[in-house]
Amino acid sequence: MSILSLTSEQQVEDILVSSGLIDAQKMQQLKEEAKTNKTPLFAYLIKQGQITDEDLTKATAKATHVPYVNLSNAKIDHDILKLLPQDIAERYMAVPLGEMQHKLVVAMLDAGNVQAVDFLSNKVARPLKVYAASESGIRNILKQYSSRLDTSIAGELNLEMTTAVLGEKAKVGADIKTIVQDSPISKALTAVLDFAARNRASDVHVEPTETDLKIRVRVDGILREIMRMPKSSEPAFVSRIKILSNLKIDEHRIPQDGQFTIKVDDKIIDLRIAIAPIVWGEQVVIRLLDKTGTSLKLEDMGYSGRALRLIRESLKLNTGMILTSGPTGSGKSTSLYALIQEIKDDAINIVTLEDPVEYKMAGINQIQVNQEVGLTFASGLRSILRQDPDVIMVGEIRDAETAQLAVQSALTGHLVFSTLHTNSAAGILPRLLDMGVEPFLIASTVKTVIGQRLVRRVSDNAEKYESSSAETQAIQEAIGPLLPKTADKVSAVSADLGFKNLPLATQNAYTLVKGKDTNDTPGGYKGRMGLYEVFSVTEQIQELIMKRATTSDIEKVARAQGMVSMRQDGFLKALDGRTTIQEVNRVAAADVGEG
Repeated sequence: MSILSLTSEQQVEDILVSSGLIDAQKMQQLKEEAKTNKTPLFAYLIKQGQITDEDLTKATAKATHVPYVNLSNAKIDHDILKLLPQDIAERYMAVPLGEMQHKLVVAMLDAGNVQAVDFLSNKVARPLKVYAASESGIRNILKQYSSRLDTSIAGELNLEMTTAVLGEKAKVGADIKTIVQDSPISKALTAVLDFAARNRASDVHVEPTETDLKIRVRVDGILREIMRMPKSSEPAFVSRIKILSNLKIDEHRIPQDGQFTIKVDDKIIDLRIAIAPIVWGEQVVIRLLDKTGTSLKLEDMGYSGRALRLIRESLKLNTGMILTSGPTGSGKSTSLYALIQEIKDDAINIVTLEDPVEYKMAGINQIQVNQEVGLTFASGLRSILRQDPDVIMVGEIRDAETAQLAVQSALTGHLVFSTLHTNSAAGILPRLLDMGVEPFLIASTVKTVIGQRLVRRVSDNAEKYESSSAETQAIQEAIGPLLPKTADKVSAVSADLGFKNLPLATQNAYTLVKGKDTNDTPGGYKGRMGLYEVFSVTEQIQELIMKRATTSDIEKVARAQGMVSMRQDGFLKALDGRTTIQEVNRVAAADVGEG
């Protein structure tokens, strides 16, 4: 905000009072407090929650006779954003709103500063029509510059690569390093990665076909295509990624793995690169590891009720194993980090063995697996045991040797966290048997097991509706036994399951939610959370392990002892307005013994 004159400051104060945001007596009191704290008045008013940034901007615009626009929830068409280059918009905190009478209409943070407006007008060589907007509103629009990918890059590539490559086919192999430095290639890769990072993508897939190069991103677990580039750009595009990842650009026959780092919006994002030869070229999958947007609190991740209580009880133990299971990308590693976060203390030594180290945590001794020098999960675990650990986290149990060592660690006075790839929590125990671990060792060391999946959250623009007869029937079949039967049981049952005011099991319809499909919320979803099933290894389950019982047998007993299955957890969260029945059905299949 531009520096206001004393007269203008008084006018803003008067406007805030006259508009009813603050009464005159309160304003005088806050002015004295701000003076005592040596804090600018308006900054103090915002800090105390008396007004918002938007309120102040509106009042300041009125005092300086500049038209005001609220951009907090505004969406600007991509064609309009092109009217003002992104670098200029960010530098001057000004965003385009359109054109009017041959003038460029912009919203500025410093709209009352005539010198700043003239400077920007000269920079873009156009007369301006200026509106005032808050910093949060301006930043909302700045984010939209990368909310859609500029597909014109593909056209530029087609033109550039046609002249640079197709015209000199004989030189492609020799001049590949020169070609990959060509600006269209760098520009295309930067645009793709920037788009992926700003849209919360977990992966980028670069997939060569017979005729072109297809780019897809995975957002909230769903892949969608964002761009197609000419086939001629493939060698240079893939080689550019290899150079950044320190991989061999002349190796096309075997898979290669690498990594590098990018910075987007002042956030450091680690990229894991996996390149594999396929029929039409080399496929590249880039995993984005953004450490800033993930909460490591169990409640924020979706744990609640019985599951949360069982986990916290098991974390009080000094020995034994807590194991998580689920497919790739289901949040298992994040769950392990959350467990560590719960117990982290200077009084205990926590050592982890990971591939890769996804979140660097202060006060934790983290070891990166390195297959090339022989540092595997098994060899690393042997080394960890000589480092006097209290708690050990093994990123993944992949083989019999690692499984045996993890079990031995739990037997010798350590608390061990790890993950396995199974379809359910109950599947962990037979999986360990398959790895050759003796039943009595599993029964005596494994204390708690967790199964999990990730579902998309309904966006904030969700609307409520009444369930159809089919949805009502599905709800009653899945979670009817869990829901309260009478009104006097609602409070107790809801508290036990970790939800507020659950509906009755016998209702004719239930209130559900669905989001609105927009560019920012595809399918009506934004973000993800976990569905969980958690049970402790009780004496009855120990007996089943000794008999080498099947997954379904173990699951039936766990459910009889009160375990809430992943699908049931999903339906409860759908009733709580956090996701949808359709999303739960997509992710979690019908459970054993359901109904």
